[in-house]
Amino acid sequence: MGTFIVGCIVAGCAALAMRSIIGSKKKGKLSCGGDCGHCSGCH
Repeated sequence: MGTFIVGCIVAGCAALAMRSIIGSKKKGKLSCGGDCGHCSGCH
């Protein structure tokens, strides 16, 4: 039972992290912009 509860907590945290990443991507906060002068490793 404890394993199930911990698994649910971990799954919930992963879902919240993915939601945050997707939201940031939609707002354009995670994009490079193609300016390699501001990136550490460009495409």
